Amino acid sequence: MLSTLRNAWKIPDLRNRILFTLMMIAIFRLGSAVPVPGIDSGALAAAFSNSEDGLLGLFNLMSGGNFITFTIFALGISPYITASIVLNLLQIAFPALEALAKEGEVGRKKIAQYTRYLTVVLALIQGFGFSVGYFQRFFINPGAWSTFIAVLTLTAGTAFLMYLGEKITDKGIGNGISMFIFAGIISGLPSGLLTMIRNIQLGQLNIINALIFAIVAVLIIMGIIFIQQGSRKIPVQYAKRVVGRKMYGGQTTHIPLKVNQAGVIPVIFAISILMFPATIAAFFPTSGFNRFIGDYLSQTGLIYNILYALLIIFFTFFYTNITFNPIEVADRLKTNGGFIPGIRPGRPTAEHLSRSLNKISIVGALFLAFIAILPNFLGAITNTQFSFGGTSLLIVVSVALETMKQVEAQMLMRHYEGFLN
Repeated sequence: MLSTLRNAWKIPDLRNRILFTLMMIAIFRLGSAVPVPGIDSGALAAAFSNSEDGLLGLFNLMSGGNFITFTIFALGISPYITASIVLNLLQIAFPALEALAKEGEVGRKKIAQYTRYLTVVLALIQGFGFSVGYFQRFFINPGAWSTFIAVLTLTAGTAFLMYLGEKITDKGIGNGISMFIFAGIISGLPSGLLTMIRNIQLGQLNIINALIFAIVAVLIIMGIIFIQQGSRKIPVQYAKRVVGRKMYGGQTTHIPLKVNQAGVIPVIFAISILMFPATIAAFFPTSGFNRFIGDYLSQTGLIYNILYALLIIFFTFFYTNITFNPIEVADRLKTNGGFIPGIRPGRPTAEHLSRSLNKISIVGALFLAFIAILPNFLGAITNTQFSFGGTSLLIVVSVALETMKQVEAQMLMRHYEGFLN
């Protein structure tokens, strides 16, 4: 990884992309220190000093550590992720949206525009819910005007993050949305380690439990890398064709089907869905529904972990089918004279690719679900809360791997361009 970064730094274009990404992350971190106007930061810090699990932990993770401090980026990019999920699901239900998605670049830009509009609407709803529910008691001067300013600030913060994320994806390195979550988790790592060391020194944390968690964390990281790099290569043979006096085709290649085709997206989507009922409950802070959500959506709760695992499995298959369409791949192979040995072109090829993809996706989905909930059960067994859990490890390692792959792909592309020129 260090060698790849060093080589990438020598290429001016890639160096500019890396510097641009770092600059956007620096802006994100600066905004993370700006509280929402009218909030009593001291009272807020005292109230949420030990609130790192359950619903608050979910919101804080998705906001990059900004939720419990109620900064201008407190909502994070969760409204954008939720809007993306809704638009993807609507493409299945509405043929017009599906046709729009297949129109190429123009259609994708139109759907991206709809996603932005829906993001602002969801940010307004979430901002109002949290300002009225969770954080109303922390306003210096509670009232309609303070709530209005808070909602407006939170919505503007989410819109600004959405803009920065799209700029990173376009002009930087990596996926902009994932990079903000990655940066927020990494920024909390030093304080988390210091807190763990302090608790060990004070006798509040058993050193054996801490060592067990460290060993499990290393094994999780190794497993994530192993699964993320794993793939099944489907052999493809191209028929020989004679065009004029030249012969084309005849070579053998393969289609790589990744074990985890969806990356870290299913985990982020699952968290966003779990946050939705809590958003509704925030409108009614004294209701029984709010108490029910708080009691049963704890990270150590059985219902939470079952829902979390099922959602990860569902979104793994959902996102994989969106990013890899066996029918389109089979049609392209047939058009270019390619075929899988022993499989007839056309529909049989699409069915073979679909079966192969589903088989390996089961492994990837179960692995993601297992890794995500393992530290929660470990914390329940050892009666220890860890601020850097399985979900955080999944996101950090997966985003780092995907970013490095993108850097390597950019370097390879420029290598071939230099050779051809």
